[in-house]
Amino acid sequence: MNDCERLEQLIEGGDGCLSIVTHEEHCALEIVRKSAEKLRRDMWVWSIAEGVRDGLIDGGPAIANTDGPTAGLTNLSQARPGSLCVTLDLAEHLKGGKALRILREMIDSLDRTGLTLVMIDHTDRLPDAIKAYTRPFEISFPDEKELLQIIRGTLQRLRRKKPIEIGITQKGLDTIVRNLRGLTRRQAMRIISDAVAADQRFSDDDINVVIANKRRMVQQGGLLEYIQTPLDLSEIGGMNRLKTWLNQRLDVFSTEARAFGLVPPKGVLMLGVQGAGKSLCAKAIATAWHQPLLRLDPGTLYASFIGESEHNLRNALKQTEMMAPVILWIDEIEKAFASAASRSADGGLSQRMFGTLLTWLQEHEAPVFTVATANDIEALPPELLRKGRFDEIFFVDLPAAAVRQQIFAIHLRKRGRDPEKFDLAALGEASEGYSGAEIEQAVTSALHTAYADKADLDTERLIAAVKVSPPLSVTMAEKVRALRQWGQGRCVPAD
Repeated sequence: MNDCERLEQLIEGGDGCLSIVTHEEHCALEIVRKSAEKLRRDMWVWSIAEGVRDGLIDGGPAIANTDGPTAGLTNLSQARPGSLCVTLDLAEHLKGGKALRILREMIDSLDRTGLTLVMIDHTDRLPDAIKAYTRPFEISFPDEKELLQIIRGTLQRLRRKKPIEIGITQKGLDTIVRNLRGLTRRQAMRIISDAVAADQRFSDDDINVVIANKRRMVQQGGLLEYIQTPLDLSEIGGMNRLKTWLNQRLDVFSTEARAFGLVPPKGVLMLGVQGAGKSLCAKAIATAWHQPLLRLDPGTLYASFIGESEHNLRNALKQTEMMAPVILWIDEIEKAFASAASRSADGGLSQRMFGTLLTWLQEHEAPVFTVATANDIEALPPELLRKGRFDEIFFVDLPAAAVRQQIFAIHLRKRGRDPEKFDLAALGEASEGYSGAEIEQAVTSALHTAYADKADLDTERLIAAVKVSPPLSVTMAEKVRALRQWGQGRCVPAD
């Protein structure tokens, strides 16, 4: 069902009080208007700027002296039975007093009057006394069919103002439509306008402009971040079991795989020692599978207003699904949901947020592959480790001597040095207990020393850099030892 059909079903089903939280107010009003016309209902719209007006007449006059929330609600409550009564940004005016009282009485009488109240707000700040009687209604992101209509409509509008040269191929158009998925209607229109504005042309050359603008818009929201993924699996030392597992699922999102009967995997949970390469793997998976990588920072989800944090999480997950196929990276997942495993003082917010995430991990059908990383095993709620949330749980341990040699070779090669000119065996032995991140830091430190000495980098300087800074496995020996013991038998070793 589309948004209009879902709204009509709720209205006819007797849901008298609905809440729409969105920045696309015009789109929400259009959905309500179409539903009112189809159901043959009156529609009245209140805003503090105009007062109450007829929502079915564009530019119609407002009813005098109804711009205040108290007067506006009083007028709406007297509408003809069956009417759709819409309020815009009413939540800002319900901090107490007469307006809140009138609204509560109006909601209590909805069954008797037959009215349907639709509250459209840009943030989820309704008082608990109102939210308890309100059903949330979420506007979906535009699908590919609607996005194609948006592109055509935007081009026609721009063409009326100034001539536009259109020379895009069908393949290029399909690529642009696919890259607009997960954006709002207004964002999609703005991206197409920006692509045309530079040269008054719309062609295959605009694909990169669309992708760049989408990345910028997604990151503006603060919930999801586009990650550049130049990294390849070959640039990660060791982790042979993980690499084999990933290579076996290389084309899981293809139509051929689906025709073969394969279901796209849900994701992997990567536990292990800090700095051992879990985050690198998330980037390498996206590169190896030729899919975009989105990073969800759970810390950005939490907001000060009641209900807004849950809305942020649902919105981020919904946006991720619309961009599918995609890799979703949730870094250090235990930091955001650690309090869900204990009695926290946040009024149950962490438990609700964690429950929403678990349900999504279990039930989402869109081709989204989730890579969750964690360092602190004890902070993880046990429900996250249950089979079905992830396809596999890998443990990333400290690298063995042979793997440490590979890591040294990788970082030396990245910095324009030939690994064959270094004693990799000696370096692997000297770096016992070091993680991949600590080895990289040692290479960087040795380079600084060599540059200061006006000499070239050599094995001796690398070994000296390794010995200067003790690894985490030494400074936090007890914790790292307990972590490694926990991983034995409970997870699949990544290497």
